[in-house]
Amino acid sequence: MASSPVAELEPKGMSSAIDHDHPGLVVRQMPDVPEDVPEDNDYYQDHLNDPYLDLRATRPTSIRSFSMESKKKIQMGYDQSDYDTESQYDRYSTSRAESAVDFDDESPYPEVRAAVSSVDDPLMPANTFRMWFLGIFFVFGVTFVNQILGLRYPAVYITGIVIQLVSLPCGKALEKILPRTVFNFFGYRWSFNPGPFSIKEHVCVTVMANVVIAGVYALEVTLSQRVFYGMEIAKGYQILLSLGSQCFGFCLGGFLRQFVVWPSSMIWPGALVNSALFNTLHKNYGQRDRGHMTRERFFLIAFVGSFVWYWIPGYLFTALSMFSWVCWIVPENVTVNALFGVNSGLGMSVITFDWGMIAFTGSPLVTPWWSEMNTAVAFILMFWIIAPILYFTNTWDSAHFPLSSYLSWDNTGNMYQATEVLTDGVFDQAKYDAYSPVYMSVTLALAYGIAFAAFPAVFVHTFLWFRKDIVRRFRSTLKDERDVHSRLMQYYPEVPAWWYLIVGVISLVFLIVAVEVYPTQLPIWALFLCLAVASALSLPLAMLQAITNQQVPTQVMHELIAGYILPGRPIANMIFKAVGFITGTQAVAFAADLKLGHYMKVPPRLIFAIQIVATLISAFLCSAIQDFMLENIEDICTREQKQGFICPGSTTWFTASVIWGAVSPKRIFSIGQRYSALLLFFPIGIVLPIPFYFLARRYPLSFWRYINIPVFFAGLGAMPPASGINYISWAVVGFIFNYVIRRFHFRWWMRYNYILSAALDSGAAMASIVIFLVLALPKGGIELNWWGNTVWLNTADAMGTPLLPIPEGTTI
Repeated sequence: MASSPVAELEPKGMSSAIDHDHPGLVVRQMPDVPEDVPEDNDYYQDHLNDPYLDLRATRPTSIRSFSMESKKKIQMGYDQSDYDTESQYDRYSTSRAESAVDFDDESPYPEVRAAVSSVDDPLMPANTFRMWFLGIFFVFGVTFVNQILGLRYPAVYITGIVIQLVSLPCGKALEKILPRTVFNFFGYRWSFNPGPFSIKEHVCVTVMANVVIAGVYALEVTLSQRVFYGMEIAKGYQILLSLGSQCFGFCLGGFLRQFVVWPSSMIWPGALVNSALFNTLHKNYGQRDRGHMTRERFFLIAFVGSFVWYWIPGYLFTALSMFSWVCWIVPENVTVNALFGVNSGLGMSVITFDWGMIAFTGSPLVTPWWSEMNTAVAFILMFWIIAPILYFTNTWDSAHFPLSSYLSWDNTGNMYQATEVLTDGVFDQAKYDAYSPVYMSVTLALAYGIAFAAFPAVFVHTFLWFRKDIVRRFRSTLKDERDVHSRLMQYYPEVPAWWYLIVGVISLVFLIVAVEVYPTQLPIWALFLCLAVASALSLPLAMLQAITNQQVPTQVMHELIAGYILPGRPIANMIFKAVGFITGTQAVAFAADLKLGHYMKVPPRLIFAIQIVATLISAFLCSAIQDFMLENIEDICTREQKQGFICPGSTTWFTASVIWGAVSPKRIFSIGQRYSALLLFFPIGIVLPIPFYFLARRYPLSFWRYINIPVFFAGLGAMPPASGINYISWAVVGFIFNYVIRRFHFRWWMRYNYILSAALDSGAAMASIVIFLVLALPKGGIELNWWGNTVWLNTADAMGTPLLPIPEGTTI
């Protein structure tokens, strides 16, 4: 910056410190202030739990001295957002009592400034006929496609970013063809076409699609009951279970607002990507900004490049995706394939040229670098050091199976046949003794242990770092927030808490009727325990995702709890897991959409309405589609199904219900059983966050502040089937963009980082859908059979060859 208005106000004897992590951000500092003084330390301790706030750049002592001397508030210069050329970065206040930050015109976080506009037009149309028409249309379309293709292998899903892109030209088309006649309905004036298709309408359409993209989780229960357990399922039971599980999470999401939606420190990186893309699609800058490429043009170029490139690793040369090049050299060497393979190995090959593989666990451009660092260190420790040691020493007889697999095995080395231990849907001890105990691959066993550690670590970490904030926010309202976005949202009426409460009560009644009237094996007290666990988890899970962009997989914990309290009841275990997991997950997902609406200044009551409507439509429609498929597709959910409707996810779900519900964890993890050592992860998860918390308090400006134990464990939730080629490439790309480029090319990062993430994701998603619909689906598909598409298949890694094969006719 050539000059700054602050420089003119700087008193004699003051020095200017430039924060190199945030170029353009200028902070005033007294020349002789010690690095650690008591009043600074109080400030550091109060803001220790906000990793996005650069404590070195916001030292309150110097600010306080300057304010007292000049009688003026400090202003800090910054590279203004391209979305809001009039916005001004404001100031820091001087104490925690003043909320520590007091920004009138901008967010204190560069991540938010890079993606979110700090101006609003309250008169911009949002609740329009166009919005409802397109929203409901895409709810039906997305539900139909995802529900059908979700039972097929390979599965292709329509994602939210695809709807975000497709809905804009649809809205613009309606803007041109709908009549502009204005109607007067009892004093309420409205029109089919109130003017240009607005960004708020676009946001509402996308939020409706986001609600239904994942389908209805509870339908996995009813599918397993019908297909695998041979039970007759009443339509009323199916609908009540679907509605109750989906809507109770919606209720919890509403009560999370004051903790994870209104506070500016809960930035939700995923919502920032959507916000950046919305603004890019709608904002026509017209001219280049100081010689830089416009965001619109940058997005278009990156999108086209991603779309075109994906055809190479995704279809023409798939070996570039599964780039286990070391295994190609020695395809029959089991040891090398176990370490460097990407199918049943640990992925030490590292490199991949497929954005889908790099972003397998989420876009690395969105997740903050310190979160990626936690996950990468955990992966190397757990899966590149501990896992090989266990495997090559044949711990748990694991060398008789592939090193990495999400399947369970029997004592002959074949996939575990869950039906062999059941009689009339209930566990049969005699059959179990005659068949086989359950065996797991090393990575699957470690994944369970890691899930055991992540569960208590979330609670301990949240208590240590956020207990004061949580208690304070129990009494807070939107008016207590100081950032510009909360101030702008005060124009719109908030959703009363009793609206969410009514939804919760109705959904609870639905669940009670479903589990009590129909044969579910689940007692009412267990249902209430399930909902209590989900409710307790929803806040820490939401806070963790809002800050780190990482999700904590809790399915294992729900299966474990149900397996111990309801042993031998696989149906009850499935319902406990489905209701508990989806309730917490839905709460976090709804809160994320509320934050997106908060950023885009959509009226909260409108967000409430569109979420409820989309949820109701999805529950009925998904149920009807599943019924139709089960009744009309021959051999569905079997390996012999000709069109590929083999239901891979549902089969895994059923197997898990038998292992956790029928066999039960007491025969797998309890003291004296094969995998009992994994229970040690529970105390590890409890204890490990504590020393790092106190180290961070003792050294507030050190890297200890960025050690996050829940992320350390929970970030590994995709392993298996993920491997090192996913995790390490993800971490390397994230380090390059979110640390190196952010630190040394901050203006480029502010302008393009989130746009690049959206473009790469959407380009790869669109290409994968086109490849599937045009080349894979028609007449059995069109395959390219050449070395580049087969070399990675002809390896011990792809075939899952174990280190110590079990001779045929023998058992372990």
